[in-house]
Amino acid sequence: MDFIRIALTHIKSWLAWLPEPLVALFIFALAAAVALLLHNSARRLLHHLLAGRHPYLWSVVTQMRGVTRLGLLILAMIVVIPVTPLGPDTAYWLARLLFIAIVGLIGWAAIAALHIAADLYLRQFRIDTDDNLLARKHVTQVRVLQRAADVLVAVVTIGAGLMTFEPVRQYGVSLFASAGVAGIVAGLAARPVLSNLIAGVQLAMTQPIRIDDAVIVENESGTVEEITSTYVVLKLWDWRRMIVPLAYFIEKPFQNWTRENSALIGSALLYVDYRAPVDTIREKLTEIVKQSKSWDGNVVKLQVTDAKEHSIELRCLMSAASAGKAFDLRSEVREKLVDFLRREHPEALPRQRADLAMTTTPVTAAKRQPRR
Repeated sequence: MDFIRIALTHIKSWLAWLPEPLVALFIFALAAAVALLLHNSARRLLHHLLAGRHPYLWSVVTQMRGVTRLGLLILAMIVVIPVTPLGPDTAYWLARLLFIAIVGLIGWAAIAALHIAADLYLRQFRIDTDDNLLARKHVTQVRVLQRAADVLVAVVTIGAGLMTFEPVRQYGVSLFASAGVAGIVAGLAARPVLSNLIAGVQLAMTQPIRIDDAVIVENESGTVEEITSTYVVLKLWDWRRMIVPLAYFIEKPFQNWTRENSALIGSALLYVDYRAPVDTIREKLTEIVKQSKSWDGNVVKLQVTDAKEHSIELRCLMSAASAGKAFDLRSEVREKLVDFLRREHPEALPRQRADLAMTTTPVTAAKRQPRR
């Protein structure tokens, strides 16, 4: 450290012919360049040592690169401040800004450490499989709590930074001491944000929804794509995104198709004529479902569920490992059964019947007259 300061003192003497602000700017720029050069050299060395042998450690280094870069820059500024030609007031305020930067750096490092710990914990779970209930449970808990912790750390960091200023600290103390109407107004204004944050913690604990759950909200079907600290992103079946506040899932009813497991029973309705061969259709349904890649091998059934004036209703039941496969299987069954009926049993297709009554009309006298 003394060697660096001696070198900077010599550089300062060499630049004595320049105005003092330019000398200070040059020294700060040189310190920043040296810090960035050291940071890049250390990253290259760690990449050579860790990238091939320890990929996860290298991913940790990659995620912390912003924190370490800022830390080196702050350290370089702290080292060069004593040898820069700055006035006492300027040096004081610069040191104060660097202290605030250190507070922000600590908060940033805490958030990055939380993310790394969450990623390390979630490495043992995979949600890209059909039977992923346990994985979705842990992913949802960790992600929601992680975002709540991010907000908490950010608020504490900002508060700590502001409290370094005496006027702000006195204002905060007087504000908390007064309480009264100002506190009530602030509480009411922050109610939506706080309710969503609390709902997020409740959601992480009770888990009415999880990442990748198939849900129906406001008559829209989709999957839970992301859960933030204040809202949930639903990916709808047509790739639209629905943004729903977290409090919605605590206060209002909704459908969750994958609450206990991802397997579902899908249904397809067919309306056929009374002459339709139900047993033959049942056999054809079993054949179609068993040949489908979407079937999970559990349930296949056909039932006559209604008899209407002109047709009967057939309900085809078949199970699948996930909501997406259940939808594909239902569509496949409809298509192939309709094609089968059209080709093999056209009499089974629904039709409208009408009775035509033959009536005789009186023949006019002119028509009865014989020809002349």
